[in-house]
Order: sequence, then structure tokens, then C-alpha cells
Amino acid sequence: MITVTLLSFLPYKLNLICNFIKGKQREPIEEGGFEMKKRWSFMAMIRPLFVVLLVTAMACLVLLSSNPQSAPPARASSQTETDGYYKHDGVSNQSTTSRSEDMLLGSLLSPDLDEHSCMSRYQSGLYRKTSPHNPSTYLVSKLRNYEALHKRCGPNTLLYNKSVEQLRTNHSTDQLECNYVIWTPLGGLGNRMLTLASTFLYALLTGRVLLVDHATDFVDLFCEPFPGSSWVLPSNFPIESLNSFDVDSKMSYGYLMKHNLISEDPKTWSEMLPSFVYVHLESTYIWDMYHQLFFCDDSHFVLSKINWLLLKSDNYFLPGLFMLSTFENELSRMFPSRETVFHHLSRYLFQPGNSVWELAMKYYHSYVAMANQTVGIQIRDFPWSLMSKEDRFNQIMDCTLKENILPHVTQHSRKTTYLNTDEMGSKAILVISLYKDYYDRMKSYYARSTHVGQHVNVYQPSHEEAQQLKNQSHNEKALAEIVLLSFSDVLVTSAWSTFGYVSYNFAGVKPWILLSSKVSKEVHPPCRRVTTMDPCFHTPPSINCKTKRRSKTKLTGAHIKQCEDVEEGIKLVD
Repeated sequence: MITVTLLSFLPYKLNLICNFIKGKQREPIEEGGFEMKKRWSFMAMIRPLFVVLLVTAMACLVLLSSNPQSAPPARASSQTETDGYYKHDGVSNQSTTSRSEDMLLGSLLSPDLDEHSCMSRYQSGLYRKTSPHNPSTYLVSKLRNYEALHKRCGPNTLLYNKSVEQLRTNHSTDQLECNYVIWTPLGGLGNRMLTLASTFLYALLTGRVLLVDHATDFVDLFCEPFPGSSWVLPSNFPIESLNSFDVDSKMSYGYLMKHNLISEDPKTWSEMLPSFVYVHLESTYIWDMYHQLFFCDDSHFVLSKINWLLLKSDNYFLPGLFMLSTFENELSRMFPSRETVFHHLSRYLFQPGNSVWELAMKYYHSYVAMANQTVGIQIRDFPWSLMSKEDRFNQIMDCTLKENILPHVTQHSRKTTYLNTDEMGSKAILVISLYKDYYDRMKSYYARSTHVGQHVNVYQPSHEEAQQLKNQSHNEKALAEIVLLSFSDVLVTSAWSTFGYVSYNFAGVKPWILLSSKVSKEVHPPCRRVTTMDPCFHTPPSINCKTKRRSKTKLTGAHIKQCEDVEEGIKLVD
């Protein structure tokens, strides 16, 4: 397995290796981008040593690949050969015991998926730091059980078809083996990933099967996460225009409760309930107390009896599930460490598809891989911010210099050399922003030598200038940039940014967050290190579940705290 994985990413290095042997090395690029040409410069000091190491490594690979114990198993008559792998029913026939625990993220990932169909599943562990947070054995067990359920009840199975027929009757029943929750996309990529993970956790807690309504700009961004089945809602699903449901929909749970069309009475029969209900958790849900009832225990007595739930949200509503005593025991067993919930779920669900992974890998190996340390800086400008780009850049430098994340510079040009350059190593700054302005400013700043003699290069994979919510290419670049950020040794992200939340949870690190203000151009302090990795639930419910009225008291609890970056938001904490 290890040999195959090494060989699978070796092509990314070949061009780099050939140029390096010739005495060439990367220099900072004029306009960093996914489609850019590379420029090189002389680096002869370590070339002979590198050649020796390269020849030795290649010899080892040849020996390993010729070892019968590391080769793919002998082909059986019922198998077909595809790209050097022997597969049966879409599952790799390699022994699962040969797969490294690191590659499967401590058994978080199922071994029953083909590597070629999703390269990132088995290669991402080679690039990211090993997570100090191991999934609980109970979570691993729940995931394996869910995968079995999804395989039985997934699209186009007999049980799925039976449930669809029941859906057409317009009432629920307790006679079905499979119940479902359908997630519909809303917002940018970060919002979608946060809400999809939240919906999946709800499915785990309630024994439902998660199906995803794939928008055209969401196709093949991620690998299928569940072995032997798909999470994509079939195109012939009888309910059309799922994304048209909104805060005023008459099939929403809030509307049905408000007009006494359904009851929270535990004695209510399934046959008295509609075959599906829409759960509205978009930010506008906060306007109506009845939509907020989703975060009250009594609601889940009735929701558990409805066969199909349609759910739409632009909010990371996962922390709200921890406020429900209904799920308290299961959640504590699955996640003894509360702050790791999204960290584990995101690494489980969101393995980048092959096209996105290749995009990220080519950029990483072309520009970033040789640096001794990578600092990822993710910058998101919101329309309500009073800061100019100059103000924002000054804030970034104020933060990174004071926190010793980036080095100070001298008045000398970078041609000045220092004796301790090799000792300090090189630093790569990965600027992730819609705008090229920040890259230009950062590159100009580090055109001068640093006080410590450290070599600093600045890179930016793309600068789209505007968010394009329904553009597949835009989403692919965005996901590739999340992947690149997750390889960073140190992260600085933006307040309020769901893109940033996803990036540092992929990485498994606690970043510094660039704080924002809606009333001032200046923010003091400029940044703050988060105390917990959990993303922020920006608009938590404000309902008193006993009185069914708005509560003026802020939500508190043993495992809930106020977000560092959003005053009204909440997040999970241990």
C-alpha cells in the first residue's frame, strides 16, 4: 500500500527533480497562480547530495515494488484490471490490514473504498500534520454502522424505492426501515461544508440516511464518502425544486407548528403526519420562534416519526444539537472532546475529488513543498467592514509580527546574504484571498531581507476578485486552496469566515483570527488565538423551549462558549 501510494504521487515530483538536478530551484513568482509557469534559479550547494539521495530512494522504490508482499494480489477470474489495481464491485482488493492507520486517520475512514477513485483519501495523511485528536472507538463504530445503513437504504435500492413510494402517499408510516434527511446547498463553499457536516451529525443521531441534493456547481468536488453506495439524491426524486423552500414554506416545520397542523404530543401516530417536512435553518429562521423549535427536545418526538426531512441552512448549526438533552448521551460518547466534532466529521466527509486534489498537489509541489515552514494567511473582506485594504494589510502585519509568526525586515534588498540563512531555513507565505492586492503588498514587503536572515517567499494560487457562488471552476479552486491551507504549519484566518473555519479544522490546528469590527477601522488587538477549534454558530436560537418565547438570556452551558470572532455566536468547548 505504501509503495503504491509513493508511486502515485511521484509524478508530481519528476519535473521538480529534473530541474533541481540541473541546478535549478524555485524563486518567488511574479503572479502566483494555479495556471502559472515556474521560474527557477541556481542552487548548486546541495545538488550532489540530493542526487545521491534520489538514486537511493529510486532504488528502494524499485525493490519495494518488486517485493511480492507489497505487490497487488494475484488476479481472480471474476476481477477486472484497472490502472494496475485489481478491483471487484468498485472496491480495492488489497488487504485492509496493509493500510496504514495514519492513512485511515485512526480508523476514521473506511478501508473499503478504492484508492484510484479518490486519491486524497490515502494521500492527504502524507501532507498534513498527524492530528493529535484521535476519534473515539464509539464514533468509529457509529460510522461503520451508518455506512452499512447507507448501503442498505441508499439511492435506487429496494428500501429506497419503497420509501419513495411512501412519500407519494402524503403521510408517514412507522413501517419503513429507512428514513431520510435531504441536505440542499446554500451559500458559498465554506457554508455548504459546515451545514452538510451538521446535517450528517443529525443523521447519525437520528438513524436517518443523508442524501445530498447536488447543485451543478457541486459535482465531483468531493469523493463519495460511503462505500458501496452514493450520497447523491437521484435526479428523478419526486419533490422538485428543493432549493425553492424558504422561511414562508407551508410545508416547513415552523409553519405547521404555528398553524397547529401537527402536534408535539408524543402519542401522535406517524400516519397522522405528512410524508415529509421542510426544516428551515437558514439565518432567517431566527425571525420566527416556530422555526427555532427545532432546537427544543419536544420537537424531536414528532420529527422522529416523519419519514422524510428536507433541510436547508447557511449556518453551522451543529453546536445547537448539543443543547438538546435528547442527544446528550450519544454525543458525549461519540465526541469526548467537544472541540473536535467538526475536525473529525470534515476529515471523514470531505475528501477532495481527484481533479481538485491534482490541482492542489501540482501547486504544492511546484511552489510550497521545499519550504521549511509554511504560513497560511486567509483573508476575507466583508461588505460591512470599514477597513480599507491598506488598513487590513496593516492589521495582518501587526498581528503576524507581534506574534512572531512572520519575521521583521531590514532596509536592505533581498540580495543581501546572511551566514545563518541555512540554519533558519526558508518560509513560504501562502496568501489566500479573492484579491491580488494583499499578495502584492506582502511580496513587496518581503522584497527586503529579514533581520534573522530567513528567506521568505510569497505565493497566491488564485485571485478571482469576486465570489462566484454558482461556478464549478471557482469552487474547485476554492477547495484546492482549503487543501493547501490545511498543509500549513501556522494559520492566520479571518473573523466570520466559514472558509477559514473549514481550513483550520482540516489542518487540525488552532489559528490566529484577524478580528473585525462593524463600527471602527481599527481593531485592538489585531488578532487572537482561538481557544477551541470548533467553528462558530453565527446565529444560534434565542428561544426559551419551556415558554416558547424569545429568551433575552444568552445561551450558556458546560460545553458552550461565546465565539472569539462573532459576539452573538456560540461554539463548543471542552
